This record gives sequence, C-alpha cells and structure tokens, in this order.
Amino acid sequence: MQPPFLPFTLMFRTLSVLAMVIVCLLVPAQLASEPATTLALPPNTAAILDHIYSGRRDLALSEIHQMEELAPDQPLGYLLEAEADWWKIWCVSAEFKYGMTMARHHRKAPSDEHYLELTTKAYNLAENRLQQQNAADMHLYAAMADALAARLYGLRGEYHATAKAGVRARENFLVAVKMDSTLTDAYTGLGLYNYYVDTLSMLAKAMRFLMGIPGGTKEEGIRQLEKGMNEGQLSAPLARFYLALNLFNYDQKYERALEVATPLTEKYPKNPIFQLMRGELNAKLGRKQPAEAAYHAAERDIPEVPEPDCRARIKELVDQSLQALEQK
Repeated sequence: MQPPFLPFTLMFRTLSVLAMVIVCLLVPAQLASEPATTLALPPNTAAILDHIYSGRRDLALSEIHQMEELAPDQPLGYLLEAEADWWKIWCVSAEFKYGMTMARHHRKAPSDEHYLELTTKAYNLAENRLQQQNAADMHLYAAMADALAARLYGLRGEYHATAKAGVRARENFLVAVKMDSTLTDAYTGLGLYNYYVDTLSMLAKAMRFLMGIPGGTKEEGIRQLEKGMNEGQLSAPLARFYLALNLFNYDQKYERALEVATPLTEKYPKNPIFQLMRGELNAKLGRKQPAEAAYHAAERDIPEVPEPDCRARIKELVDQSLQALEQK
C-alpha cells in the first residue's frame, strides 16, 4: 500500500491526516439539484485559467496584474495569482516515488511570504465586501483564500496553521452554500473532503470524531469531484487533477484515472505535470510506448516552463520516470 496522499502533501497517520482533512475545504454534503449559478467573472478569467493550467505562469501573471489594477478591491485577481504561484510551489516540491510524481513536502522559502500575503489580501477584500453586503460569492472567495493558505501550510507540515485556516474556510463555505447551493466550485472542496476522510486510519478517525470533524465516503467524494470538474467555473481542472491522482494513488484504478486525466493533457498539452501523470498511468497499465511518448512530451516542453528551478525539477522527474520505465 502506498503512503496516503494529502491534496497538498503526504500525511503522517494521525495529526497530519487530520490536517489534510481540514485543508480539503469542508462544505455541506448535499449536491445541488438546481442549475448552476454563473459567477460574475471578468471576461479574461477563462484565458488566465488556461495559462495557469498550461503551465505558463508568466503569461497568466501579466493578465492577472491587469485584473488587479482594474479592480483592486475585488479578491478574484489575488486568488488567481495565488493559484498560479501554487503550481510553481507544487512543481519545485514534486518528487518521483512509488511510480508517481507528487508534491509531498515543501521547505519554507522566502517566496512563500508573497503567496501568503496574496491569500490574506484576498480574504480581507472579501470580508470588506461582506461588511457592505452579504453575498454568497464573497463567502466563497473568502473560503478559497483560506483554502489556498492551508495548501501551503499543509505542504510545509504546519498543521496548527493548516487547521486554523481550514476551519475558517469551512465556516465560509457553509454560509456560501446555504445562501446559494448552486456554487458548483464548492463541490471540488467537498469532494476532496469526503474522499480523504474515508481513507483515514482507525486512530485518525477516532481523533477526527473527538475533534468534531464530520465523516464522509469516497463514493460521495468522487461524485462531488466529478461535479466540480464538469461544472466548476474556477476549479474544474483542479478537481480533475486531484480526482485522477486519488484514483491513481488510493484506489489503484489506473484505467479510470487515465480517463479522468486525459482531458487535461488534451486541453493543456504543454503542461509537463499533466504529461507526467499520463505517462505514469500508462506505465502502471503496462503500456510502455504511450508512457514513453508522454514522458517525451513533458521533456519537449521543458524550455517553455518559465521558472528555472521548475525546469530543472521537471527534467529530473522525466529522467527518473524514463529510467523506471526502462526497468519494467
């Protein structure tokens, strides 16, 4: 059995597991039956998300900064900037183990402070707007800000800070969904929570019970992640990525994981992280030729990765993946 996967880090079997549960954006356990509400997003939001998930943080940031200049009192731009920065953190923290590339640990770095400043700014802006008018989207944005902060705290192993940010995120998600149950981006977090809480060890489940953290099931979590990846406006690629990774790591459902991951490589073919996942899943399925093709696709686009440290890490990961494939 491979070590269980935290959405943002490998977890220990007890306190770190519970920290992971809180990171996963706690929200109510019902799926909305109404048609999805459309968030009022700036027209360039979709293009920014495409840049982020294409691995082009440099292109995303230029448009994000324009968004922030045009609407400095709105939280969305700062949330998107933190999301773009998150994938750089994920990249430089990733390692190849157990036939998988994942971000398992992250050492505290000076650049982390800017990331956390972004999440704080987004949260404060959402709270300021809420003082003027109680609105579901601002509760959603406040929760997303805390969830982004919790990602980094969890990856750094700072579980008290993870819990504090996660609990506050939970409160805002609860209010947001109560006000508007059709905020489908919330179900990405809901799905992660329900999936992971069902993987806890018996000791961790006992601690979860004592801490009053609600239970959940992997089956419900999968349904909710599928909803998030199919209907979410902001988090659809994120939901798809983590659903594929969970099916890969926890359930060893490699064929289904590949089905979920493939649209990522089709829509974002130049993102080496997604290509590595595709290669690793094909390798697990014994399909050496498509696995090798995916690894070489990841290698081909290394020059377009904007950050030197991320380029170097991707090169290491590709080399390790190819070496493991040759040994099969």
